[in-house]
Formats: sequence, C-alpha cells, structure tokens
Amino acid sequence: MDEKDFALYPYISGASAHVKSLGMSLDRLVTSRAMESARIRGKERVMQAIEGELFKPSLSASDEQKILLELLSYPFSRILVSSIDDSFLTRRYCLAEAVASYKLLKTSDLDFLEEFASDFSVYPDRSDTGFKLHFTSYIRMASSLKAIEWKLVNRKLHHGNVNVSKEEFSRLLQELIKERVEHNLPMPVNEELVESCEPYLVEIQELLEERKSTFGDSEFESVETDLFPPCITHAIANTQAGVNLAHSMRFAMTAFLITIGMTVDDIMNLFTASPDFDIEKARYQIEHIAGSSGTHYKPPSCSTMQTYGNCYAPDEMCKKISHPLNYYSRKVWFRKRDAQKAAGNTVPDKSQKNDS
Repeated sequence: MDEKDFALYPYISGASAHVKSLGMSLDRLVTSRAMESARIRGKERVMQAIEGELFKPSLSASDEQKILLELLSYPFSRILVSSIDDSFLTRRYCLAEAVASYKLLKTSDLDFLEEFASDFSVYPDRSDTGFKLHFTSYIRMASSLKAIEWKLVNRKLHHGNVNVSKEEFSRLLQELIKERVEHNLPMPVNEELVESCEPYLVEIQELLEERKSTFGDSEFESVETDLFPPCITHAIANTQAGVNLAHSMRFAMTAFLITIGMTVDDIMNLFTASPDFDIEKARYQIEHIAGSSGTHYKPPSCSTMQTYGNCYAPDEMCKKISHPLNYYSRKVWFRKRDAQKAAGNTVPDKSQKNDS
C-alpha cells in the first residue's frame, strides 16, 4: 500500500508507522499553525459522522498535500472525540469511519482487498464469485451482524469454507474496521489538551446536542417519547447511535412506535443511522408491520421480549405490567392525572390507564 492508501485508511498499521516516520508530535498537530488545515478536516470528520455520513476525498498519488492533510486529520479527529467523551458520539464516529471505508473497499479490486484484509489477519482464498473464508474467520467477522442472512447456519459450508461476494467481504471488513477504530476510544486526554482543542469542540458539541435531541421533539406531536418503556428507549438510543439491532428487537420497536401513532416516515428517520440502512427495504418492512399487507402487527408482550433477550433494565412500573403498550398507556394516564390535578380539574377515568 502507498501513502494514498494510508490517507484513505488511516487506521491500518502501515499508516500509523508512516505518521511516526514523519516525526509529527502531538503538540505540533494540535498547536502548529501549519497544521490548521488538518485540524479543520479533523473537526469536519467528526461533524460528518454526527450528521450520518463521512466523506472520503478523491486522492491521487501526486496529491501530496491533500494526502498529508487527510492522514493527519484522523488522529486529530480521535483527539476531539476523546475530549468530548460521549458514548453516542464515539459509536457514531467509529461507525461512520467504517462505513466510509466500506464504500471504497467494495469498488476495489480483489488484489487490494486481499492485501487490506491481511492487516486484520484475515487471509481469504479466491472463488468464482469472490472469496472463500474459513468458517472461523467468517464467524469472527460476522459475529456482530444481526440480520439472519449473515448467520452461519444460513450459509453453505464447503470443506469448512464460506463463499462470499466481493461486496459481502467488504461489508464483513467494515465490522473489523469499526472494531479497530473503536479500540482505545476515548483516549486519555489531559485538561491542557482539551483546552487547546476547545475552538474546534464548540461547534461539534452544539451539533451533537442537536442530533441527540432530534428524537422526541415536537414533530411527533402527541407521542410522548419520555414515557416509553426502558426496552423501547434503549432500542431507540442504540438505533440513533448506529448500533445494529437484532431482528426481533427491530420488529418490536417498529410495531410499538406504529401502534402508538408514529408515522412510517417518523420511524424511517430513526433507522437512517443503522449500519445496513437500505431505504427501500426499510420502508417496505415498516409499511408491512404497519398493515400494508392487511395485517397490523402488534408489538410482542414482555414475556416474549424476555425470551428473545430484548427486555432491558426493567423498572418498578415494568413489574406491574405484562406488555410494553400497557407501560406506555399507564404512564400517559398518570401524566394526564397529575396535569389535571395541578390545574384543579377532574381526574381522568382510572380505567383508561390500562388501555393498550
């Protein structure tokens, strides 16, 4: 790999060695006026990650300045993420870096993919359709993927190998990239370093708070998001942070949100941060759950959620109900009761609190 590749994939071992060979100190990267462009690009990487997509520049071997800027912006972006030290930001940043790499890798030739994979101790063999992976390597790479098509049981095994296309192999590499980028994040940063980065942190923090507050604002009108049961709140937080949900949890969350009044577009907006977001596939699945096929699907009961490992941090209210919808309706009833008491009005009919 050459310097251009190091700039586009700055987390590979060769890139780290190359940066060290430049004699670039942390102090110079953070404070030198000559490094201002790299710092601005580093801030841009983080902000693009918050917004949903990190864009890699087009580089040629002759673009020495652009290559250096892109290469050095990566460690600075990690410093910024570490300075803010927010788990939501860290997950989104790592995912965005990995997805941006995936989009480049899937257009690369097989020779490059083989060389790239070797940096992660993955050594595939060629096949007619792409690559053959030993099942142990496949399991390692696909373990975090929740969609059923990635499960080993749904793959053909031939002499201990799994066949994957070039695009599938690139998608599997994305998981290893995310894992490597996430390693050691957040890094330890002292107060002096954070203070030096402050001019670059303000805009990032503002955008981060705006993005984190997107869910639950007035666009959902009568839906009271702060009254959701813990399982649904947790699922939404993971979705917003770019975590891939298990199929059963994705169904439960979608069915719950549809049932309490969210629109298909509302829910589509939640899923845009998912690593494998496919707008057409997502819309079809959400509309199907909403009743486009003639059947309106209800969210599963608490016992079913527990069976599939989707019950998360149950609170005192959870002990009194048997369904997530009961949780929500009770919370809504209590809020209306308290509001009317405060206003001196009649308390709503108690029977309403069990509506689902």
